[in-house]
Amino acid sequence: MVKQVAIIGGGIIGATAAFYLSYLQGNENVQVTLFDDDHGQATKAASGIISPWLSKRRNKRWYALAKRGAELYSDLVKAAQLSDKAYQQTGTIVTRKNHEDLLSLYHDAQIKQQQTPAMGHVELLDADAVQKKMPLLTNPPEGIFVSGGARIDGADFVKELLEHAEANNVQVKHERVSVLPNGDVRSSEGTQTFDHVIVATGAWMHETLAPLGLNVKVRPQKGQLIDLTVAMPSKWRNMPVMMPESMSDIIPFNGGKLVIGATHENDEGFDLTPKPAARNQLFENAKAFISTLSESQITDMRVGTRAYTGDFAPFFGALPDLSSFLVGGGLGSSGLTTGPIIGYFLAQAVLGNHSDDWSRYTKPVSSYIG
Repeated sequence: MVKQVAIIGGGIIGATAAFYLSYLQGNENVQVTLFDDDHGQATKAASGIISPWLSKRRNKRWYALAKRGAELYSDLVKAAQLSDKAYQQTGTIVTRKNHEDLLSLYHDAQIKQQQTPAMGHVELLDADAVQKKMPLLTNPPEGIFVSGGARIDGADFVKELLEHAEANNVQVKHERVSVLPNGDVRSSEGTQTFDHVIVATGAWMHETLAPLGLNVKVRPQKGQLIDLTVAMPSKWRNMPVMMPESMSDIIPFNGGKLVIGATHENDEGFDLTPKPAARNQLFENAKAFISTLSESQITDMRVGTRAYTGDFAPFFGALPDLSSFLVGGGLGSSGLTTGPIIGYFLAQAVLGNHSDDWSRYTKPVSSYIG
């Protein structure tokens, strides 16, 4: 018997879950419908860096999840045949303002690298060596190069995953749906009962689950980034991305696109209006390393809404009193790294292949939804 599955939310969790439900063993036993209204989605507004290994965060569950997420990418990229526009392993340069802090970080990186093949190789670089790897920089810092790091464009990533999913057993409907108190889903076509429902609506999960009498403990955070067009000779192709300490990430894409961002604004609610102050701050952060930039090179400003939990940790699993509902959210600024592995876990659970110990990666869902 074919099971009916709904995915509410087409961001990085929902899109990855949809792909794996169309790809993994047992996919012939499910018919999947993904609903997404395209409004405010953090993933589609984001470009980012996959390189969690040298993070300052000390949450062990978060690190285990992010590490597993980074490891998933090589298989996911091959399985979904993702293009270089969506994802490319370019290497990451991580900086510290204090030289002794950088040396300490390099020591930690060497230890982690021995047990983490996905990191690739690790190099300590002086400023000249950084500039050789990133020739667009005019004021390069010293840093640590991690060859396993990668860049990702959220919009292209989701688009390509869903294209592959739609070619199999997934229907994508661009609309907002509502959950009824009995767990049914109401769409423009009426009310339907699903065998499984995956809810991945980010900061809007409050609204999605409220009819079930549930309170979701997440808050919205506004994130803004800017795109610039810069001259990039062909010999500059596949430049690394850079994560400067306490500054905006610098993410070059082949073809002359340079992404700077993103902001972390807690007092803006669900406002998606681009703000000049954020634009100026992002541009100044970029100019600190690329003094030749001019504001005329800014071509776009993207805005999305992230979801954060009180302990800044993602969560996922089944609702305690409604096991047919699976949820994933609270990704915060690590969504591009942690989202796909959560989508993978949820897809496996729907297919009856749940073999991982999720407590290694997340607190119980009841810690965030009550």
